[in-house]
Amino acid sequence: MHTTIRFKIKKEIDTPTARKILKLKGSLIAQSYTDIIHFDDEEEDFYVHYFQLDKSDSKPAADFIRTFSEENDLVDIVILL
Repeated sequence: MHTTIRFKIKKEIDTPTARKILKLKGSLIAQSYTDIIHFDDEEEDFYVHYFQLDKSDSKPAADFIRTFSEENDLVDIVILL
């Protein structure tokens, strides 16, 4: 069963924050949570990034995103849905 992880990211961010977001997405891929991360527009202010897990247990991936966000001061930028 596939589980979809979705998180939204503010569109208007500075360059250092954009690098942190790229590091987050690269880390998700490097840790084999996903091979690719897709994104769509949500209104004018956010992108919604999403990927599917082959497992129904999405807790480790969600925990990783939360921890990464907290450690890199992205709590107000990256929002799990």
